Amino acid sequence: MIRVDGALGEGGGQILRSALALSMVTEQPVEIVNIRANRAKPGLAAQHLAGVRAAAQISRAEVEGAELGSTRVRFVPHDTAQPGSYRFEIGTAGASTLLLQSILLPLALAPGPSDLTVVGGTFVNWSPPAPYLEHVLLPTLAGMGLTAEILEHHWGWYPKGGGILRLQIAGNTKLKGIDLSQRGDLLGLGGLAVVSNLDSSIPQRISGRINNLLGEAGLPRGVQAQRHSSPSTGAGAFVILRYEHALAGFSALGKKGKPSDVVGAEVAEAAIAHHQSEQPLDSHLPDQLLTFAALADGPSTLATAAITSHTLTNAAIIKLFLDREIGIEAKSGLIHVN
Repeated sequence: MIRVDGALGEGGGQILRSALALSMVTEQPVEIVNIRANRAKPGLAAQHLAGVRAAAQISRAEVEGAELGSTRVRFVPHDTAQPGSYRFEIGTAGASTLLLQSILLPLALAPGPSDLTVVGGTFVNWSPPAPYLEHVLLPTLAGMGLTAEILEHHWGWYPKGGGILRLQIAGNTKLKGIDLSQRGDLLGLGGLAVVSNLDSSIPQRISGRINNLLGEAGLPRGVQAQRHSSPSTGAGAFVILRYEHALAGFSALGKKGKPSDVVGAEVAEAAIAHHQSEQPLDSHLPDQLLTFAALADGPSTLATAAITSHTLTNAAIIKLFLDREIGIEAKSGLIHVN
């Protein structure tokens, strides 16, 4: 039984998600204590509870502590993840993309394809939005040998959620190392300003602000305005930078009282700052890649403008399960998995 302290490092939900994924892949039972110890409301929220239940279902695990507010979970998988058709409902606007962090890797390594549907929030605070999954994370993982695609996406915003993400995961993945130390030339820029249940003028204003700022910085104006139906009301923007050897994504959420110009400026300025840094990866991608790299054949090198606490924490969790050398150079932004 591996014991994981949820107060380690950044002390958030990522510790739980990584521990569950690694427990299933290595078939090692795990006990996670002090779950989300550094958050205002510690313990399992709806999204984390849904992730525990999803992990238990795909690996036929015995679980203790799977209830809202629990600060301790004991997880004993009885099998590696089994392929199949699954549907998981968070029941709130909890982030669907974060739930996937517990089960995407195990299902990718499973001995067959899976059809996976997650119902919850697809563009919410403190999580990568669905466009990031589709246009940054999954294409980058494809370079490591993982085949997965989004078949269906319906928008889900806070507080009702109700968004749908449906993925096809090929399974039988043979992960290989990847070199993301250089990005090469900028090949293109894309993005969207999207709203649900709001006037169509709002995404026009957001996209206009983004494109103007991008153009002033010498970058292409490639952000489109869109309006989509959803059970909830929401607004957000996303920009993707496509380089020869790397992808980077940036997002911003709207909220009541927050001007459209501010939403647009947030995401545009983040994209411009990254481009000017000359680094390949945005600061949120390395921690999402690290578990895959630790299980891949061959070394990986990741380079980013900023090493986050999530990256440092995930490296510490990985070392509890795997005998893999992970070197992190904070000043240079380089991460080596050997």
